[in-house]
Order: sequence, then C-alpha cells, then structure tokens
Amino acid sequence: MGPVVEIADLERLARRRVPKMFFDYADSGAWTESTYRANSEDFGKIKLRQRVAVDMTNRSLETTMIGQKVAMPVALAPVGLTGMQHADGEILAAKAAAEFGIPFTLSTMSICSLEAVAEATKKPFWFQLYVMRDRDFINALIERAKAAGCSALVLTLDLQILGQRHKDLRNGLSAPPKFTPKHIWQMATRPGWCLNMLGTKNRTFGNIVGHAKGVGDLSSLSAWTNEQFDPRLSWSDIDWIKERWGGPLILKGILDAEDAKMAAKTGADAIIVSNHGGRQLDGAPSSIAALPEIVEAVGDKIEVHLDGGIRSGQDVLKALCLGAKGTYIGRAFIFGLGAMGQAGVKQALDIIAKELDTTMALCGERTVSELSRDNLYRYDQP
Repeated sequence: MGPVVEIADLERLARRRVPKMFFDYADSGAWTESTYRANSEDFGKIKLRQRVAVDMTNRSLETTMIGQKVAMPVALAPVGLTGMQHADGEILAAKAAAEFGIPFTLSTMSICSLEAVAEATKKPFWFQLYVMRDRDFINALIERAKAAGCSALVLTLDLQILGQRHKDLRNGLSAPPKFTPKHIWQMATRPGWCLNMLGTKNRTFGNIVGHAKGVGDLSSLSAWTNEQFDPRLSWSDIDWIKERWGGPLILKGILDAEDAKMAAKTGADAIIVSNHGGRQLDGAPSSIAALPEIVEAVGDKIEVHLDGGIRSGQDVLKALCLGAKGTYIGRAFIFGLGAMGQAGVKQALDIIAKELDTTMALCGERTVSELSRDNLYRYDQP
C-alpha cells in the first residue's frame, strides 16, 4: 500500500489489520444503514466559496470547546469497544489526543476503564455517561469520573433502547471474542492484532465488569442494557445528573430543534447534534443536515457541536461554517487506531488538521472563528 494521505487510507489499513467482527462494529449502522451513509454523503452536497488575493499568513486553528482550549475544534468521540480495535485502544487514543491538544472522550462501554486511562495519561479527558435505572451505579460512575480527573461529562440521550445492527448480530460480536471456528479464523488472520492483545489485561468492559454483575460479552451486555438502560429518561434526570456531577456538562444525541430548545433550558454547557453515527434510528436525517435548524433555534443560548460523518478537515470546516463551535470524530480516529495504534490516531489528526488549515486558507480565512455561511457557495441544506 502507498503512503497514507487521507482517512480512507487508514480505513483500508484497519480493515486488513482488525478482526472482521470488530472492524464491522465500528464501520456499521442500524438496519439499512441509510442514515449512516447520509452522515458522510451529505457533506459532499455542501460546496465551498473560493477566495483569492487575500492574506493567508499567520493562520490558526486554535479555539475553545466549552471554555477549554483546543488545538483545533475537534474532539475524539466516545466509541464503545475501542480497546478491541487495538490493544489498550482507549489509552493510546487518549495519549494521541492529549499530545495533539484536543479532548478525548471515554465511553462508558470502553474496554479500558476510567482508572486505567487516568493512570496512563497526564491530561484530563472527558467521560461519556448513559442514564440507567440503577442510580447507585450512575452515582458510582460519576464519582469515578471525578476521581479520574475528567474535565467534562458527556451525557448520551439517544440510547434508551439499543438499535439493531445487523453486522454485529451476524458476526456474533463479543468482548472478549468467542472461540467458535469463525471467530478463531478471524483472529488467526490478524496475527499482529492477536500479539498485541496477548500483551494487555484490558480485554472486556472495564467500566462495567466488577461494577455491574453478569456482564461479560455482547449477549450479556444486551440483557443488561435491556434491563438497565432507562426508557423513562426525561429532562428531569439531567437536573439530577448535573447536580451530582457539578462540572461542565455536554448533552449528546440532539437531532431536533424542539429537543435542542429543551436541552438549552437544562443549563448544560453544550449540545452535540448527533444521530449516534447512524447506529440508532435508521432513516433519521444526517447530523450535518440537522445542524442549521438547531443552530438557528439555540445557537445564541448554548454551544452547539456536531458529531457524525466527518472524514476530512473539509467536513470540519463545513460544520463550523454552519454554526458548530466544535466537532467530533469517531470512525476517523478508530481507523487510525486499528491501522497503526497511537501513531495512527496521530496521523488521522494530522490529516484532518492539514486539510482544515489548507481549506480555510483557500476560503480566504485565517482563523476558525471567522468561518461562517459566507464561506459556502450558494448553500442549500442537504
């Protein structure tokens, strides 16, 4: 394979190096995957306005997200089972993000635990939380996040019921992997992955096992999810969590302007326009298509971020032009992690930063804070 110059190159490498069941977990959506595809495809419908004969010197991608300084307006999104893309995946991704100067968000459904990531890193990271029936379990997670020094809590609102992902069911996904002939073959054809996994003790759900009983693989996780993920989730639960957390709070999973207005009333610091990577409600609009209406509704009341479909620095720029103050990458960094570990995550970030910087210059701007709809060419919403 030739040099790595775009995220798609990292995706191809990861496909070759990660067992199929775990690669498919990251690279899949719910049901027909129409929303999953739209998340990326709709960025291509947005065209940029080229400007010439403008001063392009002294450019900067630096800004803030929820008041925290970032090297560029990009954070690593929470992704479950990151540690099954590469051994110690959450730790490696957190290190790469810290070195680059952007936030890393640890999923509740991570392989490496809060404590393991905190012990291995020097800078604070963010933690993503689900609302569950067992309030004692939530209290414990929040306290563990505080003890780990997490600098923001990302509360996911769109996973009260788990969407069906056909690839996971067909692959019989589990963590650690099952040892059926199919799974053994998948791992045997990825010897580098196996060697790395042999060198770590992090092979199951680090935030759950030992804290929630009976969770060891996908089937038991699904049973626990059906029992514990609270379908009665309401806006009053956010007040309860906000009080116990006491720090910066971000609400993830907003896709409707009315919900955005309700979210703004909670006193949270930011919302993330997201459809869970197309993994929940198939047939919902892409995140980038939903962004403009939400920014118009609440952009002057609460910080608006975007998650979903970003594969390039140009995608980041388009989201910023439409009013997002920050963006998140999930699969883009996961492909880098699966391809080359920590170095691959760094390369993914370098690619996005270079593309964002170059595109910003060619659009006639020198700082990300100056980007607006004026930088889009005859914008029509996807």
